[in-house]
Amino acid sequence: MLKVNNLESGYGPMQVLWGASLEVKKGSITSLLGPNGVGKTTLLRTVFGSIEPWGGKITYGGEEITHLPTHKKVDLGLVLVPEGRHLFVGMSVHENLIMGAYLKKALEHIEESLKLVYSLFPILKARTNQRAGSLSGGEQQMLTIARALMTRPRLIMLDEPSQGLAPKLVSEVLETIKKMKSEMGLTILLVEQNVEASLNASDYVYIIHEGTIKAEGSSEKIKGSRDIREAYLGI
Repeated sequence: MLKVNNLESGYGPMQVLWGASLEVKKGSITSLLGPNGVGKTTLLRTVFGSIEPWGGKITYGGEEITHLPTHKKVDLGLVLVPEGRHLFVGMSVHENLIMGAYLKKALEHIEESLKLVYSLFPILKARTNQRAGSLSGGEQQMLTIARALMTRPRLIMLDEPSQGLAPKLVSEVLETIKKMKSEMGLTILLVEQNVEASLNASDYVYIIHEGTIKAEGSSEKIKGSRDIREAYLGI
């Protein structure tokens, strides 16, 4: 569904990605793992269009989107949930969700989408009239993901969804991500510092280091490779 070939990009004069390539198959959860500062977030932002690619090719659904503007990518069903919780803290849970349904196709199905996200995140339904800023960290993360789902995406990229959460909440968030695949048929590209949780949730894994893909394989293969885990994941 998404193919990234020899992608290069960076910030100012500093190159971060050096020919990174990966593929995300339709209906899968694909994880991009590696230590801090090796290009994971840069790759997601470059695919999404927040950073202009220096070189390489990005294909989505068989269509080249390398230099397509971000809003056009969202129209095609490609969404990024960035690191951190970028919510309208003074607005209610319901109002934040409605803000996510700004595309014409999303507005046409807003009630259906609300029903869906409330089934995935029942705690948000219970908090529907509560201010987003008063939610717990885990609830805010769930709201951030739910708001992205209101755009009715086909492929969602998640950057560190469990950051700063207690272990129990990490498990809840990862379980919900698996439900997004099984119950909604979503395709997911996941960047996650919690390696064990990510490996348990994923179908396929890429290991990135120094801006290039160093290893790849099924989650079971990566789990079973002591060399890969020690060399690139520090476990």
